[in-house]
Amino acid sequence: MATEHAALQPALNEAMREVLDTAAFIQGPAVGQFAAELGEYLGGAHIIPCANGTDALTLALMSLELPAGAEIIIPAFTYVATLEAAALLGLKPVLVDSLPDTFNIDPTAVEAAITPRTGAIVAVHLFGQCADLEALRTISTRHGVALIEDNAQAIGATFQFQNDETAFAGAVGEIGTTSFFPSKNLGGLGDGGALLTRDAARAALLHQLANHGQSRKYHHQHIGLNSRLDTLQAALLRVKLRQLPANTAARQAVAARYDAALAAVPGIIIPTRDQRSSHVFHQYTIQVEEAGRRDELQLFLQKCGVPTMIYYPLPVHAQAAYAYLGYRAGQFPVAERLCEAVLSLPIHPLLTVEQQEYVIGRVGAFFGN
Repeated sequence: MATEHAALQPALNEAMREVLDTAAFIQGPAVGQFAAELGEYLGGAHIIPCANGTDALTLALMSLELPAGAEIIIPAFTYVATLEAAALLGLKPVLVDSLPDTFNIDPTAVEAAITPRTGAIVAVHLFGQCADLEALRTISTRHGVALIEDNAQAIGATFQFQNDETAFAGAVGEIGTTSFFPSKNLGGLGDGGALLTRDAARAALLHQLANHGQSRKYHHQHIGLNSRLDTLQAALLRVKLRQLPANTAARQAVAARYDAALAAVPGIIIPTRDQRSSHVFHQYTIQVEEAGRRDELQLFLQKCGVPTMIYYPLPVHAQAAYAYLGYRAGQFPVAERLCEAVLSLPIHPLLTVEQQEYVIGRVGAFFGN
């Protein structure tokens, strides 16, 4: 990350200087400019900046105006923020299992979980690849429930529908959400988030909800949040947005080299690609087939100086905070197995071929390849 910022330092310095000179630290011009530029990049969507990705999920659910206790269908293999947003609003997270190959939410399980109390489906586009938006959109339409896309990890990814329609991740359901956490593909130098929608009326409502529920100063139509993207972060994100297409292509090149080198290594499964979706590779996540060996591989790579991460080591239904939902071990076997098998290898736009070859060599050495 430091190397990436070094290349952008003059532009970042200029962006910061402009904000300091104007002293418009809250809702300054850069916020609207960034929203317009990101909306154009994502095919003309309305963009509503906010403070962080979790707030984006919370605001999305707030805008649906669901009754207390309404059920929100969420994948069992995800980051806890997806549940957190629903729980904080007095809604009921209903977990379903994930697909074993793409790691994304299983549409068949979604359909089976729908009841008259279902208010929304949250599709998390995990690790940079779209969930099955064809099936999920059909299900949400058939049952009259909202589809929310958690797009924190797949900004810029696209999905190809059977009717030849191509849509950006986050722009298919009623609302998409994203995060500008520093490690994201489009990451700020602090916290930040946004919502996107193609519905102008919903965009206006979300703008109000993110700003104390007010339509104009001191006139509050809704109970809202104080959730605003800092002007400084917006200015910096404008600089980084211009680099996003090139950075995405660089990530995809790194992933292609990993695929070519690791496909034949016994004991691991390289990421499966859904041919209907582009993949922006927020993470390059392998599966270690033999039980218990994932942690051994991670320790081995750590000793070799190779950083790795486990997303996620504990399924959300096993988290103490969500014990009240009453789920038991074994109810979501795919999610539980993934938590024991996945390992994310280093991937970023400036990873050199030499660095990547070292990672590949160490993985191969571990498996005796």
